[in-house]
Amino acid sequence: MAVDRSDPRPLHQQVAQSLRQEILGHDLPPGAPLPSEAELCATFGVGRSVVRQAVAGLAADGLVIRRQGRPTLVASPAEYRRLVQRATGLSDQFAVAGQELHTVVRTLGPGTPPPRAQAFLHTADALRLERLRLVGGDPLAYVRTWLPAAKVPGLRAEDLTDASLHRLLTRDYGLRPVSGRRQVRAVAADDMLAEALRTEPGGPLLMLEGETTDQHGHALEWFTTWHRADRVVFDIDVSETTETVRLSALDAAGTETPGPAPGTAPPAPADLDRARELAEELRRLLG
Repeated sequence: MAVDRSDPRPLHQQVAQSLRQEILGHDLPPGAPLPSEAELCATFGVGRSVVRQAVAGLAADGLVIRRQGRPTLVASPAEYRRLVQRATGLSDQFAVAGQELHTVVRTLGPGTPPPRAQAFLHTADALRLERLRLVGGDPLAYVRTWLPAAKVPGLRAEDLTDASLHRLLTRDYGLRPVSGRRQVRAVAADDMLAEALRTEPGGPLLMLEGETTDQHGHALEWFTTWHRADRVVFDIDVSETTETVRLSALDAAGTETPGPAPGTAPPAPADLDRARELAEELRRLLG
């Protein structure tokens, strides 16, 4: 586990990243003491000043708790939950849970949507909205939303600071988000997302991507939300009578093979049992 001295990253960042992976992977569970400075120096082949810098960085990120004269402990992470299959946005879900979500608008202006978003919105004339969502000053998610420009004339960034986009669309434009599809993927943070979400470049993020239609069945938004994997947990409801999650596979070429469409015949009992197993496995992986 020694550091790679050919790596351009500073030694303390390499040590911190290795420990971060152990903490997030629960190899070092919440409440467990971090190895002593001497043990970490021997493990990574570095000096005490490097170890102290690494541990200070973990403490600043809330991953460990340092105590004078006592062992440093792995912190219990604050977890925030959201339901994947609900059409309601993050603001409404957090409000129901009694948590205050803050929103910082990073970008709002005209842009050309990516091909999939453009195909869903049926237009290339769109607004690109980028927002950072925080709880207690802690960044949880970065959201990029594409909106048909013709449907939201006069939309301003200041209208969305610490506000819900879905509530604004309903109140000011008479457009109520009611349905859509969602996909969850595990991705690595690029430099921009790592800076915005205060995590390491290449670190794990949970990406929720989807499309939303309004009460008339018309395309309303296309969005991608990147969540910090150490702060956000996705909840999934499963029942025997309602298909709330569709499982898809990627073939060798990376092409999605969709599951059965909504409204088709219900799965056979054996398929339902398998779906329950997969849903439970997904809960374990995401939780």
